[in-house]
Parts: sequence; structure tokens; C-alpha cells
Amino acid sequence: MPSPHAKQLRRAYGFDEVAIVPGQVTINPEQTDVSLRIGEIHLPIPVIASAMDGVVDPRFAITLSKYGGVGVLNLEGLQVRYDNPDDEIAEIVEAPKERVTELMQRLYSAPVREDLVADRIRYIKNAGATCAVSCTPAWTKRLAPIAVDAGADLFIVASTVTTARHYSKSERGLVFQEFCAEMPIPVIVGNTVSYGVTKELMETGVAAVLIGVGPGAACTSREVLGIGVPQITATMDCAAARDDYYRESGRYVPIITDGGLRTGGDVCKSIAAGADGVMMGSPFAATEEAPARGNHWGMATPHAELPRGTRVSVGVRTSLKRLLFGPTDKTDGTENLVGALRTCMGVCGARTIRDLQQAEMVIAPAIKTEGKVYQMAGL
Repeated sequence: MPSPHAKQLRRAYGFDEVAIVPGQVTINPEQTDVSLRIGEIHLPIPVIASAMDGVVDPRFAITLSKYGGVGVLNLEGLQVRYDNPDDEIAEIVEAPKERVTELMQRLYSAPVREDLVADRIRYIKNAGATCAVSCTPAWTKRLAPIAVDAGADLFIVASTVTTARHYSKSERGLVFQEFCAEMPIPVIVGNTVSYGVTKELMETGVAAVLIGVGPGAACTSREVLGIGVPQITATMDCAAARDDYYRESGRYVPIITDGGLRTGGDVCKSIAAGADGVMMGSPFAATEEAPARGNHWGMATPHAELPRGTRVSVGVRTSLKRLLFGPTDKTDGTENLVGALRTCMGVCGARTIRDLQQAEMVIAPAIKTEGKVYQMAGL
């Protein structure tokens, strides 16, 4: 009897299943360089705040920029639909759980106003901050010229899954190769999780690629659509594409692990897996500076026909400064993320992000529980 030709599955790994192996030499954490360069934009720390209305408003973007990172403003969000979006954000925060999605669908049905797009960007730039903005492919051609004219530094084209090749009924869709050539500022695209797609996107001229489909706390794409790859495996596969593209072209295109990160250890593992930077939502939502008082929701949550997200309440637990740099009295790795990254680099003998990408990693499903019986018992 002939054997069936079954589809083959490979094992994929998330943050809690792997560990970083210390290096053969160590260096002082203060001597490490954790900067990230995207095109001509230099970020002193490799940390980006997600384009969520509950996380990034112009004031938050300004503060994070002063600390060396960048917050991404959602150009299809409440900030560009309402003159005073604080009222709408408060309405979402206070709504009962069973009504919140319906409420968001109604609030997000208000038209995007081009004058507010320009105003929000100018507000950020007038404060001397780096300004990153994001919209979906459907809005890109309309909003990109406005963003550039207003002074945006980085433009992100974001969707649940992004590919270089896309088929639709529209007569002329968004062609990344043409768009990147026309844009005077770096273009970041995402999201993706595979070698082939990442390499094809890089060949179109994009300046960076976002890695991750569905790992974010507020995203339900994995439940609704059944798609996604755990972040360590996704990052490693896409890093291989980046490195191969660099060898072939001489052009280095950073990749950014986007979603699912909670602790300093997750940040370190992302970099060791091959990322050049990280994008986070939940940790930033828990800061005093975030606009939604410890709540956040994804860009796809208010989708009119197939919502793929939910409002998540994480509470206000820290400040932006403590989250990034400490000092902290927390022992769970949820504060001083940059300090954790520098310390990990020191232990691994890595002076730069590129050095840490070369660190050995192991599959370690017991990494968080081995020897931790008293901690787990709360003793």
C-alpha cells in the first residue's frame, strides 16, 4: 500500500522556549552600542512603540524621542479623525467589555482628516522629535505626500501580512519598488514572518521590515485566521533573508521584531535571534505617559467586517523612563529594558547589536522553571 504524501511540519520557537548562551569574553555594559539606524535616521536605542491609539499620541511620541526611541503615530487612528481624541479614547477605556468593539467600529467610522494628519506631524516635529507614522496600504498613496510635506521622518506601511506581490481588483495597486523610489524618507513595511517574503520586500528598496504576525497581546489574528509563526523562529528566518540580501547587494536592511515582547529577556532574545530592533505595544501602554491609561488595542480591532483584535487592559504600572532605563525594584524584567539589553550584551561579549546577533542560542523549554520552584510557589 503506498504511503501518503503528508504535509511536513517543522518546529517553531517562541520567547519562552529558547535561551542565549553567554560568550567567551565579557565587556562592561556601558561600553555597548545599542543604536539602530534606519536609512539616515539614527535612534540611540533600538526601541519603537507600536502605532496604537492607546499607546502613541503626539505627546507620547515626543517623550519617547527624547529618550532615544521612536513612537509610531497611526495615520488612520483617532488622532486624525477627531480634534480632541482624548474624549474618544476615554470613551473606549470606560466602555463595558461587551460593547467596546461595537463602540470602536462606530468611532473609527469618522473620516480621516488630512488637515489633522499634517497638524499632528508638525506638532511632533516642532518639539524637535523624530516622527514616525503608519498607515495601511490602502491609504498609503493618499497620506504619504501629506506626511512628507508635514515633516515625517519615517513612513511605515503596515498590514497584518505584507508581501511584495499582491493581487487585487484595483486597476493600480501599491507597488513598493515605485513607492520607495519616490519617497524622500525611509519606508518601513510589515508584517511578515518568512525568508522568501522578507527578501523580496528588501529587493523593492524598503528601508526596514517588521517581523511578526499575531503575537501581540491585543491581536487576535492567530485565533481568527489561524496564521502566524512564533517570534524567535520568524526572526531567525527573516534575519537569514536580510543577511543573504546584504551579501548579494551590499545594502543592509534592518529587521524589527514586532509584537509579543514583555520583558528585557524578550528584547535580548529578539536581538540574539537576528533582530536589529524591537517594536512593542503592551509595555508602553502600561506607562504613565500613554494616552489610554493602561489600555490598548490594535489597528485591526475596529475593522467593520472582521475585527482581529481586542481592548487589553494592562494597568498603569510604570513611567516611560523606568520602563526603558530604570531604576527599578521589580525582579521580573518588566522595567529597565535597555539596561537589560546592555547587560546581556556585556555577558555575551557583544559591543554592538550586530555582535549580539552572533550569540549562540539553545532550545531551552525549562529556562524559566529550572531551579525556580520557590519562586513559582510564591515563597
